[in-house]
Amino acid sequence: MAGTNRTGEIMRGGPAIILVEPQLGENIGMVARAMANFGLSDLRLVNPRDGWPNERAVAAASRADHVIEAARLFDTIEEAAADLTFLLATTARARDSHKTVLGPRDAAAALRARIDVGQGAGILFGRERTGLENHEVDLADTIVTFPVNPAFASLNLAQAVLLMSYEWMNTTGETAPRFQAPEQVPAEKDELYRLFDHLEGALDKANYFHPPAKREAMIHILRGMLTRPGFSEGEVRTLRGVVRTFERSMGRAGAEE
Repeated sequence: MAGTNRTGEIMRGGPAIILVEPQLGENIGMVARAMANFGLSDLRLVNPRDGWPNERAVAAASRADHVIEAARLFDTIEEAAADLTFLLATTARARDSHKTVLGPRDAAAALRARIDVGQGAGILFGRERTGLENHEVDLADTIVTFPVNPAFASLNLAQAVLLMSYEWMNTTGETAPRFQAPEQVPAEKDELYRLFDHLEGALDKANYFHPPAKREAMIHILRGMLTRPGFSEGEVRTLRGVVRTFERSMGRAGAEE
């Protein structure tokens, strides 16, 4: 299902995802999968440690083949970002920099604003263990950082890409659920009121309303519970069946006594 829209057509485009010296093929594959989940397809690799192509990346991509097959290899960040006009750099560390710092949602909106007018835009992601160096962050226009628990701020590479890809998808208007629960026809009030009478009659027989002086207050609570969910016709019929089962069971128990 990854990487398809509701008609099964592959979604492509969005900002370039630039991985700087990624170490493990599995991580690249998981990045490709995250991209495909949210409609991104432009993956650029700067000096992956284990070379490219990489069979482990293909295996970890979980059918995000269109992202893996289109991935491009570069020697430097400058080459990877050469055709872009706007570049974000992700980092979890405070930097000695005067660059604007955005959260992921505002960063995605900034990317959308450029891409919608035909400009090239991308996001830099650093090495799994050490992230981006200061001189690499200097190549970007803006910093993006994630609002994570400061006592445990470490995100793995695929998680970071997933967060940005999700926020990108939020800017496209494609975030409605992929499926809905089937619509249920609400029960007519007559059916619901018959359920009241049936249930309350059965409870009377079972001596549930005790002491009798509290019967009215207890019925008020019961009816409040039964009107709150907005039962469908089928649900009311099911509840009536439950009450009938109790009644039959009570009748058998009384006969045995």
